[in-house]
Amino acid sequence: MKKVMFVGASGSGKTTLYQRLESCHLDYDKTQVIEFHRNVIDTPGEYLENRGYYSALHVTSVEADVVALVMDCKSRRNVFPPGFARMFTKEIIGIVTKTDLIEDDETDDYAYDALRQTGVNEIFRISSLKNQNIEELRKFLEWN
Repeated sequence: MKKVMFVGASGSGKTTLYQRLESCHLDYDKTQVIEFHRNVIDTPGEYLENRGYYSALHVTSVEADVVALVMDCKSRRNVFPPGFARMFTKEIIGIVTKTDLIEDDETDDYAYDALRQTGVNEIFRISSLKNQNIEELRKFLEWN
């Protein structure tokens, strides 16, 4: 079972994803500080949005097996600098969230491409609310 650390902008769906993966009741709760759960480290979006906190993300990643860079499929604000994934010495994945919100004439290409530019190779497209592709992520994390 791999421990995963979620890193993403405020409102990107990190906490809801944690709640879905851990089979908790889905209840929006703004993460104020780094929260350590059984198999998840949930980080506040402000830690990514303020470069002064990058060292806290780097140090905290020592506790994880996988670092997941999380981006909302509808976001057009890329808070990940190119090559961002290289600051971590752990396995890095990308997660595009809220895919249930994509309309017929839309794509998640912006989020997908932004995650690729960070240096991520494997990207999961999920919807925590609709439970789409959550099992694929659980399998990757060896939670089954």
